[in-house]
Amino acid sequence: MATALVVSSSVPANPEKEKCATTIQKIVNPEAYIKHPLQNRWALWFFKNDKSKTWQANLRLIAKFDTVEDFWALYNHIQLSSNLMSGCDYSLFKDGVEPMWEDDRNRRGGRWLITLSKQQRRADLDRFWLETLLCLVGEAFDDHSDDVCGAVINVRAKGDKIAIWTTDYENKDAITHIG
Repeated sequence: MATALVVSSSVPANPEKEKCATTIQKIVNPEAYIKHPLQNRWALWFFKNDKSKTWQANLRLIAKFDTVEDFWALYNHIQLSSNLMSGCDYSLFKDGVEPMWEDDRNRRGGRWLITLSKQQRRADLDRFWLETLLCLVGEAFDDHSDDVCGAVINVRAKGDKIAIWTTDYENKDAITHIG
């Protein structure tokens, strides 16, 4: 970012009685204030398994964002997946799509699933999840990004899973490209 220093001087009407006032202003590139919009608005959900509640009552909307800067602000202020308790999930879905198969956008969909062993949690889980998130918000599926609903990470004692959810299991071209 380029900045420039502007020095302006004003000469008072009576220079003998008043000293010359000097003002320094910093001119900032407008790019510093402009956020970079994403193609879609996204919603981050958190699930914590509490057997005394219904599944839907355990699901909480954390935040919504639609800019690159807001994504990073959110990501940098939540727990890493590898630090979540067993039985917890994060879900990142397009705004208006809930992370459940009963949602109309997911009903005919499918998912690509990555299963990780317990040993992979420390080495791979956070990196794989971040790469998945970046593919979603960055629309990295070319012409098939509209066929993606979102992604879920399940942290479990026996092993963790990352899934990318798609809209239509019959759209073979899109599903193959996404996977």
